[in-house]
Amino acid sequence: MKVLVIIPAFNEEESIENTVNELRETAPGYDYIVVNDCSDDETKNILRDKGINHLDLAVNLGIGGGVQTGYKYAFENGYDIAVQMDGDGQHDPAYLSEIIEPVISGEADLCIGSRFVEKKGYQSSFLRRFGIRFLSFIIRLVSGVRVTDATSGFRACNKELIRHYTKHYAQDYPEPEAIVSAALHGYKVKDKAVEMRDRQGGRSSISAFKSVYYMLKVSVAILLYRFMIREK
Repeated sequence: MKVLVIIPAFNEEESIENTVNELRETAPGYDYIVVNDCSDDETKNILRDKGINHLDLAVNLGIGGGVQTGYKYAFENGYDIAVQMDGDGQHDPAYLSEIIEPVISGEADLCIGSRFVEKKGYQSSFLRRFGIRFLSFIIRLVSGVRVTDATSGFRACNKELIRHYTKHYAQDYPEPEAIVSAALHGYKVKDKAVEMRDRQGGRSSISAFKSVYYMLKVSVAILLYRFMIREK
């Protein structure tokens, strides 16, 4: 099977080269593409000068648009499996096979790498953990799917879901909504234990205050999405 690792990147000059090098060394059989979302630091120059496979977006699309660009690239180039992996070094490529295997076997259409199944590695702050648990509750409420790490950007999906995501993908804080979109369209979703690390460079765009906003905004978006699907 052809596997593509999608790495969205915005201002990841401190970590993107190491992230790609680690991926190349750990999983040389997988293709990858870095989607540079109009970074205004040295990310673009690093990608170009180091010969890293990448796409430069003409305008800043945000995390959702960047990832969806990766899915469109995967679909247009005939990949069987697409994997999202952050460019900040949080996701260990040694666990790629763990989240890909359920997709290959047909056990899942979407498999999410979760740091909370075995509670090993970096667990994030208390406030973020609370928000993740709350979002997981909302997801289960509207779709019946139980996931433990709703905001994890470390996930793999099959060809059918790649096609779906080329047309249906939230543009703002997309990870929880992407789970609901998959579940409500009949795709099988599960999570798998992985260990994550603290980001290897830069800083998160979501502050403590934004974490609360994120939780509320995404919760409302999920509920509205469920209502729209029901109306159709």
